[in-house]
Amino acid sequence: MFDFIKNIGPTELIVVLLILIVFFGGKAITRLARTGGETIKEVKKVKKEFTAALELDDDDNEKSSGEEQKGVSK
Repeated sequence: MFDFIKNIGPTELIVVLLILIVFFGGKAITRLARTGGETIKEVKKVKKEFTAALELDDDDNEKSSGEEQKGVSK
């Protein structure tokens, strides 16, 4: 459905950007770009926190699994 996106070159992107600036103005475009950047930053932060939480949980599971095996062998 979106195969046409692969065929968009730099010239077409510049034309689209100019049309957006004419329709919405420079302030709206910069505000949109800033908001997009902040959103990406927040998503990366949440991803990092989630990954850290999963690693911490895995470490806890490995420790408790090791303690259970020690208890069984005694």
